Amino acid sequence: MTFVVTEACIKCKYTDCVDVCPTDAFREGANMLVIEPDDCIDCALCVPECPVNAIFAEEDVPSDQTTFVAENAALARQWPTITRKKPAPADADDWARVQDKRDQLDRRGPREGD
Repeated sequence: MTFVVTEACIKCKYTDCVDVCPTDAFREGANMLVIEPDDCIDCALCVPECPVNAIFAEEDVPSDQTTFVAENAALARQWPTITRKKPAPADADDWARVQDKRDQLDRRGPREGD
């Protein structure tokens, strides 16, 4: 089992979860974070830290979000590790209220999206 970052993180990219991860399992993309499943030790420390409730245990991922299990695994192998909290994007609070934003997922790494 692993934990999975889902759609709610897109364009929010709050990094509170990163600070508590004991194995540096988070990876950073241009507008989202994902979890490297091979590094996740299932400690669940990240779950309560996410202000948009985007992180779920793999077996608890909502049925409309299951594609993010594979997305996390694939993107984690492309994106760099993030180990420290960073400021959220200026419009993160606005995006936190948006539903159905899969089409906003930027699959580039963090520097490519700047």
